[in-house]
Amino acid sequence: MKRYVLFVVALCFLAIYLFPLYWMYLTAFKPSSETFTYPPTFWPTHPQFNFVQTFIDKKMDVYLWNSMVIAVGTTIIAALIGTGCAYALARVRSLGMDIVLFLVLMMQVLPPSLMATPIFVLFNQVGLIATPRFAVVLAQSAKVLPLFIVLCRTSFMQIPKELEEAARVDGASRLGAFLRIAVPLARNGILVTSVLIFLQSFGEYVYSRSLISQEDLQTATVGLMNFMGPNTTDWNGIMTYAVIYVTPILIVFMLLQRKIVSGLTAGALK
Repeated sequence: MKRYVLFVVALCFLAIYLFPLYWMYLTAFKPSSETFTYPPTFWPTHPQFNFVQTFIDKKMDVYLWNSMVIAVGTTIIAALIGTGCAYALARVRSLGMDIVLFLVLMMQVLPPSLMATPIFVLFNQVGLIATPRFAVVLAQSAKVLPLFIVLCRTSFMQIPKELEEAARVDGASRLGAFLRIAVPLARNGILVTSVLIFLQSFGEYVYSRSLISQEDLQTATVGLMNFMGPNTTDWNGIMTYAVIYVTPILIVFMLLQRKIVSGLTAGALK
């Protein structure tokens, strides 16, 4: 009976969590006259399909391409730098490394809105504003790098040191043991963390809004501002735009959910 009660409670929390997502899809299919009716309708009486029109009129292909470029660039930089950092924090155990790990965790506390102005001033002085998408990639990489390091560190901690020591006995260097032994064994954790970093960077807003001034270089999240005017807001257009933007992310997450969960819980149990 206790299990059934907990299951019902979990379903209630799940329904509360997923209700905004359901309402987003529902509003996207509703006509404007039905959006603010009271009492609200939980199923559209006259469904509308404005997805193709919204995609073309709002130039979503340009926005989505910019988001893809920033997400891929951020993931590559985070993976290249974060994998080595995670390996070092997992293998070298000392007071100094514990302090470094603490500082890495503290970097997650700093919100992007607080760092946007200093980063803009710095990038403007060194000339990175001339390449705004690259500037956003660097800023976003600095933001997500601590998360990548912390998640990948657990994957490297599961690998026995004896495997690397045996490789070094056979003549491999420390770098060779890292690339040929540690990285292949930790590839699942690296791939899962890279997917999470990609999804998070695909929805980046603060740095894109602060560092990019050209409209043709803006990301999909900034493109939502096109539906907001000084006097009115096109809520149906916003929800239609959001459905086009969110649906591929949901599909990717659903396909990879088991690997993501297994990668996140790696190292939790022995």
